[in-house]
Amino acid sequence: MSSSDIFIGETIGTAILILLGGGVCAAVTLKRSKAQNAGWLAITFGWGFAVLTGAYIASGVSGAHLNPAVTIGLALQGGTAWSDVPLYLASELLGAMIGAVLVWAVYYGQFHAHLTDPEIVENQPAEEGMVDQSTAPKAGPVLGIFTTGPEIRHMVQNVVTEIIATFVLILAILTQGLNDEGNGLGALGALITALVVVGIGLSLGGPTGYAINPVRDLGPRIVHALLPLPNKGGSDWGYAWVPVVGPLIGGALAGGLYNLAFA
Repeated sequence: MSSSDIFIGETIGTAILILLGGGVCAAVTLKRSKAQNAGWLAITFGWGFAVLTGAYIASGVSGAHLNPAVTIGLALQGGTAWSDVPLYLASELLGAMIGAVLVWAVYYGQFHAHLTDPEIVENQPAEEGMVDQSTAPKAGPVLGIFTTGPEIRHMVQNVVTEIIATFVLILAILTQGLNDEGNGLGALGALITALVVVGIGLSLGGPTGYAINPVRDLGPRIVHALLPLPNKGGSDWGYAWVPVVGPLIGGALAGGLYNLAFA
C-alpha cells in the first residue's frame, strides 16, 4: 500500500464519514431542517451508516482505518507498519476537517437561521471577540453538530467512558472473522463495524456522545473555531483533550489485549 493510497483513501473516507455523521447531527439539531428533533436513534443509526459508507469507499484503497484509534490498534496488532502511522493520522485529521466544512456547506442556510434565532442565541455573545471572554459560554449552540460533549462534566468519568467504548470498537474490529486460518471478513467487515458503532452509540453513547475517534472530534472542533458562523459561541477547548486521549488509550488497550488473548 503506497503513501498516496493511504493519503487518498483515508482523507476521502474520513471526509465522507464526518460529512454523513456530522450531517445527521445537523439535521436533528438545526431549525428549518426536516429532521429536526428526530432524536438519538436517528443520530446513532446515521453515524453507523456514515461508518459503513466511508469504510466501503476507502477499504480497497487504504484499508479504511478512518480513525487514529483503529490505526494504533492495528499497529500494535501488527497489521499496520508503525512507519505508516503518522501519514494515517494526518490524513484522517485532514479528512475530518474537510467533512466538517462540507456539513457547513450543505446546511449553510439552516446554520444561519438557527444562529440568528433569538430563542436559540439568547445569552450567547453577539460576535466572537466582542465580549468579555471570561463571561463567554464554553460551548456554542451548534457545537454539538461538530463535536461531542458530556452530559455530566466529570473528566475522569468522561475519559473512562471513551476508553471503554473505544476498546469495544477496536477489539471488535481486530477480532472480525477470526478462524483457524486467521482470515478476516473482507468487505463484510465494514457492515459489522457499522453495526458495532450503532450498538456502542445506543449502549455507551449517552454519557459523552461517544467520540470513539479522536479526529471525529478534533477535526470538526477546529473547523467550528474557524468558520464564520454568527453567534457560534466557544469551542470548549477545555474538554477537547478527552475525546482525543480516551479513544487513543482505548485503541491501545484493545491492541494489547488482542496480542495477549487472540494472537
